Amino acid sequence: MVKAFLRYEPAASFGVIVSVESNITYDNSGKHLLVPALERLGVWHVRQGVCTKTLSPSPSSRGPSLAITSVASSPSALVASGYADGSIRIWDCDKGTCETTLNGHKGAVTALRYNKVGSLLASGSKDNDVILWDVVGETGLFRLRGHRDQVTDLVFLDSGKKLVSSSKDKFLRVWDLETQHCMQIVSGHHSEIWSIDVDPDERYLVSGSVDLELKFYNVKHDSTNAKSMENLTGDEIGNDGESSTLNKWEVLKHFGEIQRQSKDRVATVRFNKLGNLLACQVAGKTVEIFRVLDEAESKRKAKRRLNRKKEKKSGKEVVEATKNVEANRGTEEAGNIPVVKVPDVFKLLQTVRASKKICSISFCPIAPKNSLASLALSLNNNLLEFYSIESGASSKTLAIELQGHRSDVRSVTLSSDNSLLMSTSHNAVKIWNPSTGSCLRTIGSGYGLCGLIVPHNKYAVVGTKDGKIEIIDVGSGTCSEVVEAHGGPVRSIATIPNGNGFVTGSADRDVKFWEYQIKKKPGQDSKCLTISNVRTMKMNEEVLVVAVSPDAKYVAVALLDSTVKVLFMDSLKFFLSLYGHKFPVLCMDISSDGELIVTGSIDKNLKIWGLDFGDCHKSIFAHADSVTAVQFVRNTHYMFSAGKDRLVKYWDADKFELLLTLEGHHAYVWCLAISNRGDFVVTGSHDRSIRRWDRTEEPFFIEEEKEKRLEEMFEADIENAFEDRHIPKEELPEEGAVALAGKKTQETLTATDSVIDALDVAEVELKHLAEHEEEKARGKVAEFQPNIIMLGLSPSDYVLRALSNISTNDLEQTLLALPFADALKLLSYTKDWTSKPDKVELVCRIVTVLLQTHHSQLISTPSARPVLTVLKEFLYARVKKKLELI
Repeated sequence: MVKAFLRYEPAASFGVIVSVESNITYDNSGKHLLVPALERLGVWHVRQGVCTKTLSPSPSSRGPSLAITSVASSPSALVASGYADGSIRIWDCDKGTCETTLNGHKGAVTALRYNKVGSLLASGSKDNDVILWDVVGETGLFRLRGHRDQVTDLVFLDSGKKLVSSSKDKFLRVWDLETQHCMQIVSGHHSEIWSIDVDPDERYLVSGSVDLELKFYNVKHDSTNAKSMENLTGDEIGNDGESSTLNKWEVLKHFGEIQRQSKDRVATVRFNKLGNLLACQVAGKTVEIFRVLDEAESKRKAKRRLNRKKEKKSGKEVVEATKNVEANRGTEEAGNIPVVKVPDVFKLLQTVRASKKICSISFCPIAPKNSLASLALSLNNNLLEFYSIESGASSKTLAIELQGHRSDVRSVTLSSDNSLLMSTSHNAVKIWNPSTGSCLRTIGSGYGLCGLIVPHNKYAVVGTKDGKIEIIDVGSGTCSEVVEAHGGPVRSIATIPNGNGFVTGSADRDVKFWEYQIKKKPGQDSKCLTISNVRTMKMNEEVLVVAVSPDAKYVAVALLDSTVKVLFMDSLKFFLSLYGHKFPVLCMDISSDGELIVTGSIDKNLKIWGLDFGDCHKSIFAHADSVTAVQFVRNTHYMFSAGKDRLVKYWDADKFELLLTLEGHHAYVWCLAISNRGDFVVTGSHDRSIRRWDRTEEPFFIEEEKEKRLEEMFEADIENAFEDRHIPKEELPEEGAVALAGKKTQETLTATDSVIDALDVAEVELKHLAEHEEEKARGKVAEFQPNIIMLGLSPSDYVLRALSNISTNDLEQTLLALPFADALKLLSYTKDWTSKPDKVELVCRIVTVLLQTHHSQLISTPSARPVLTVLKEFLYARVKKKLELI
């Protein structure tokens, strides 16, 4: 009988507050902050400082989880998140559900922006394209091509009729969304443009780049609502002595520059909702806050500047002629209107300094009562900070930091009853509840490389990079003692099975055996745990890992010379030397029955050895990079391994078979811990996340998993074919070209197949119906047996059902892949569907796409004319009727 195994599935992910790849943004209410945490989107209640909701893709979407790269909130409860694979998900923040997934980009989404109403969403990507999406219809409208490099930011103008995009190609492009063309290209930047924004009144557009100044542009609106703007620019032109005729295509007119304080490149520029503040965040630790003066204030400032200029001139003249000069000055002022320049409108208010490098900023849309604005910052050390911006200075109001480590998780260890999980990092030890993912204690420490929780869960022991062993009191969350244990980093800790001590291995070539002792500290009544060194064993090389057999008979020591020495525990005499790895061993474990020892190395291999004779049972090429952790499931010969290739793998050490591959981490996996019963596994990673994988009741078979892996490889090859990697690259797109919004995916191909199948089944059924009618006419009355596959539907309804099941976003690409013969069959059915009022919109979309795609063939095919003639009569009438209803 074929053996069945139980599947492990991702169950929880915790420890990441904010990831560095994406921006943060407030929701429309200003109460919640939307924070990307790798593939999940956290909704944080700002005042309470807690994560109230987590929006994460469904586990059914197999394959590696992709990080969020951009976030945008709409005026309603909807939120858009863009991912590294180019997909965009629209979430309902109140319900916590994913409304739709939009596929169109081939590269990571780098910019998302809603229009003011929230009906349109613009997205920019690393594939250099801008796509406009209809949020209500959940479909792509069109793709705008023209940029020669990654699109970095987007902003809507003129009630959503125009769109401005910035790119690393040093240009701004203004797109007219009604005519779908590029109407203006703005040059002038000497380096990559990283961010743009427009104030709420759409007076000024600001752009930030690597240049040492911020550039500002006046926004010219359509003649209906922009007389004041034209007057303003007219004044400027009059003063400059230029002609007052403006180019009608010129939407952005250069207004001026303002010098920045920092030399780092600009990362984000954002106006607050009131438009009276502008924040400029650089790729460093500072945010410069500018005050935006209104029109009256800026004119007064310009006037004062003009007066000061004239006073300086007049000071040089002879004192006796002051009266004449004043009279002349009066007449000059009357005829010389002051010109408003950038420094008259934008005034540096203050600079906010954070403790670490800032990744992203977001203004709260609701202005606080006692300050100008509230600003949220995400830092690159997994931290959120909130600042209150006042006219004098800014003050930090809140920091969200306890729910995660500041840097990567270097070790995880479970308590004997699996109720506590300890993780170590470069400056802190955290105690977690592994079932809920909540952080129970945070204790400051050295750089912890390894650790263990002492039985009874009262104390924990941590080995640090500087050779110390820290004893931590779990109950009080304090470090009770620090022992100077080794002269080099403590690389490994292994518990002795009798529970009375542990073994440590260090880079100083020592293996030390320690015992627990309960002692009273001088000046204290209560007793506390201490440790004492019982034995020390000197090795020839640096020690990387130590492991103790469950019967406490052997101790195994992995050395820097790529060998593993197995010694008798009691006498410390040499027993076996395991050699065969090409590079040093980073991890090892001994099975519960003491029969097998498994070693994982930098050479990417796992080697399974017999502990009786030291023979190598099997060498497995396990990971695509170094194997960092390996552990047996208790009382079995199944084992888990983790590697720098971001994967966790489940193995059978008797059959030497790969059982499962667990994908989810976004960076190196450093460590893993398995519960006593083997019902869950915990892994810690360089991406700062701690993930729990639970054993489910779902059985699987090795052969099935192998087939699945082959299918995934095959599908990956198909996706490569979609991208036509072997075909010469197409030339750069022409200026302002427009293309279809969607992209060909596995889903669209499957949908096309289902439509073709439905058409074939319907055609056969129609033939059977015709034959039945003929027989009926001849007098042979036999009962008609409909095809059971059609679920009791008519042929026309069956085809319509297949089309209705396709998501609106995939419909266009699905129809594009249909051969002409099938497209013609489909058009012949559309006449019947127009009688269904709820399907008129779908029918219009189908007909439009098919006519656009097969226009020339339809014209030259005589058999298509009757179909088109009927459609012409029916479709217009039905659409008109539908419009009247609306």
